Amino acid sequence: MVEDAEAGDADADADPVEVGVELLSKLEHPELTVAEAVDRIETVTTHPATTREILDAAEKRGVIEREDGVVRPSGGYLSFQSEIVTKEGEFSCRRCGASISTGYFMKLDAAEHGAFGPECIRKVTGRD
Repeated sequence: MVEDAEAGDADADADPVEVGVELLSKLEHPELTVAEAVDRIETVTTHPATTREILDAAEKRGVIEREDGVVRPSGGYLSFQSEIVTKEGEFSCRRCGASISTGYFMKLDAAEHGAFGPECIRKVTGRD
C-alpha cells in the first residue's frame, strides 16, 4: 500500500488536507465516482478520517461538487511543462507502488507531490 503523505512526500511537513484539496482542484476529469476521487486522494493519505476531511474541505471551498456518489472537480489543471517535473532516481510510484527510475512530481502550492510513473501521473491528473 502507498504510504501516507506525512511519511513519504518530499515535503513531510505539508498538511495532507491542503495537499489533497489542491490535488482535487487540479483534476481534469469532468466527473469521477467517489471511489475514483478516493483513489486520487490515496496518493496523499490512506487514513479514512483524513480522506473524509479532504473531501469535505474541497466541497466547502468549491473545489468539487458532490452529489449521488459523483464528484465533479472545478476544472483546474496542471501544466505538464511547468507544474509537473521529472526527477531521475529510485522511486516507488505513490499510486501503484511500482519501482520507477523516472519520477513525475506535481508542483502544488501546498507541497511537491509524487513520485508517479508515466501512466499514473496521467491517470491521477485526468489526462487519461
